[in-house]
Amino acid sequence: MNLTIHNLLAEQLTAWPTARDNYAALSGVHVKELDVDGIPYRVQFNPARIVSSGAKVDAWSIRERKCFLCPAHLPPEQKGIPFGEHYRILVNPFPIFPRHLTIPEVEHVPQRIASRFADMLELARVLTEYTVFYNGPRCGASAPDHAHFQAGNKGFMPIEQTWRGRVAGKVADYGQATLWYLDDVPRATLVIESASQKDAACLFGIVYRSLPLKPDEEEPMLNLLALYEADRWLVFVFPRAKHRPACYTAEGDAHLLCSPASVDLGGVFITPVEKDFQKITAVDVARILGEVCLSAADFREVRQRIKNELQSTEKK
Repeated sequence: MNLTIHNLLAEQLTAWPTARDNYAALSGVHVKELDVDGIPYRVQFNPARIVSSGAKVDAWSIRERKCFLCPAHLPPEQKGIPFGEHYRILVNPFPIFPRHLTIPEVEHVPQRIASRFADMLELARVLTEYTVFYNGPRCGASAPDHAHFQAGNKGFMPIEQTWRGRVAGKVADYGQATLWYLDDVPRATLVIESASQKDAACLFGIVYRSLPLKPDEEEPMLNLLALYEADRWLVFVFPRAKHRPACYTAEGDAHLLCSPASVDLGGVFITPVEKDFQKITAVDVARILGEVCLSAADFREVRQRIKNELQSTEKK
């Protein structure tokens, strides 16, 4: 499958000018390193990502535009590879990664993870050169009305290399799966490590049911990263408290176009506006994460709910 995707990317960069130009532009993307309370982050200035960072995702805007992930509305140059019965693997024409994929459901159904988490694990198992990620409908997804995953080069995000050094403790075991929590404030991060796909899915279900659900939402706010290596899955779960930080709608010097999603929480902040890239500091990143991620108190409560849910499950 990795070779098939490699061939797809090569074909798309030859035949599709939009993709070719934006992937070529990656060579000129500016990056700077930040230390946020001892945790490494990178900031990427990537003008093409204005399409995602600036996306209008309110209900009216979604209703008024054509869904850009539906097969009928894809650009004529965009080709894909079937994955199972429900998905197609596409080249993302607005890349963050040197190889950036979008993997939409064929049907136009809402972005929800509960019934698709096993699909995410299977994607991670098959796409061995990639990390698969999921943005919740109010957590960075620019198409909250169409179920989809994305994937990018494995090892691109700092958290993939640094997480073991930030393990604060174990939350629970479930069969061959273990749930860890990290000491990486201002993020709130859980990590599922499992040699069993079934156990990983069951443990995620317990985590999912333990996350806070806002009255007007159908899904807990969260972002996910999943990868497969050394015969086991790693899944990073980032529970969220807020969609976008205050700086997103602020005026004047306080304005910063930042709409955090999975990649940002994985340690690579995307800034599509050059002045934002120039001015953003570690203090800004910490403040943004502190707004959109769960507070320390709420994160402790979630971990206790997980333990309670697991105990309840074991008694049944």
